[in-house]
Amino acid sequence: MPARLKNYICFALFCGLLLAEGCKKNSSSSTQSVVATLKASAPFPMGSAVTSNGILSNYYYQGVLLTEYNSMTADYEMKFDITEPQQDVFNYAPGDALVNFAAQHHFRMHGHNFIWHQALPPWVLTFQGDTSAWESLFKTHIETEAIHYKGKVASWDVVNEAIRDDNGQLRNRDATPGDGSGSIWRQHLGPDYIARAFVYAHEADPNALLFYNDYGQEWGGVKLDSMISLVTGLKKRGIPISGIGMQMHIDINADTTGIASALKRLAATGLLVHVSELDISVNPGADPNIVFTSALQVKQAALYQFIAETYRASVPAAQRYGITTWEFSDADSWIPVFFNRKDWPLPFDAAYKKKPAYYGLLRGLTN
Repeated sequence: MPARLKNYICFALFCGLLLAEGCKKNSSSSTQSVVATLKASAPFPMGSAVTSNGILSNYYYQGVLLTEYNSMTADYEMKFDITEPQQDVFNYAPGDALVNFAAQHHFRMHGHNFIWHQALPPWVLTFQGDTSAWESLFKTHIETEAIHYKGKVASWDVVNEAIRDDNGQLRNRDATPGDGSGSIWRQHLGPDYIARAFVYAHEADPNALLFYNDYGQEWGGVKLDSMISLVTGLKKRGIPISGIGMQMHIDINADTTGIASALKRLAATGLLVHVSELDISVNPGADPNIVFTSALQVKQAALYQFIAETYRASVPAAQRYGITTWEFSDADSWIPVFFNRKDWPLPFDAAYKKKPAYYGLLRGLTN
């Protein structure tokens, strides 16, 4: 056999072996299961609070969001101080960025929020007027924003955190002068302002689902009792309330019995139940020398798993509005900034990599 032909045959056999091995690898990979994601695993929407800056300028942020979630809550873009910085002058650009992204990528969009005692612009805090003028200000803001987002925002936190922590009463004057715990709305509009907020929102967008949103349900006691009394009272009166948001800003020492009890009691109202702002702090004591050890990571992961499992077990399928984390990466959490401390409260780390907390949440959605 000529050397040239021999070399060609050897080369052909070599190529054939490479092709066969490639086909073998492709066949093997095609039979492997698809990597699980939160949104694919959950029998209800999985959401996150989202910022316009994140979706517009952070490739890693956008990548995780698109891969893992199918519901978005406006982080700050739809709050009063952003949307109406001056009376009757509305700024929708930041919120529109979120809404457009949600529509483009088929996310459910949850609005947050119309009425809160915080995040108010200076003109509201210094507003001078009688009860009628305050009512007009209040109604105009809700209706104008709701109409702007009609058909684009599926649901709203209509009123946020209206109940005091200590005695379960509606916020009115500051609990301690100057501490910011009071509500300008209760002071000027009376205790039934909450019902009217829901009515105004419904009149402006009859198809939007409307929520009362608050924290501390897992504490039980007077605050949980008051929240349930508030929402069931609105429901009995025919006020158009659709659900209740259970924020769930908790830490790794949270009472799991309290969480389970609260979810069952909220479900018993017959309203939709939204775990609306979930994060789990690991440094509630603000230890400046804390290290995010394996033990802390495992404990955090177990609590994420417990919450997902308990939500599924305690809330009937028809009432599950979903689980939403308040952001998803430690890089974007409000906790380290607000409390000026080290913390790692979310399912993804500051480099947008999955943490044990992510896998705990995933197990809770599937076990």
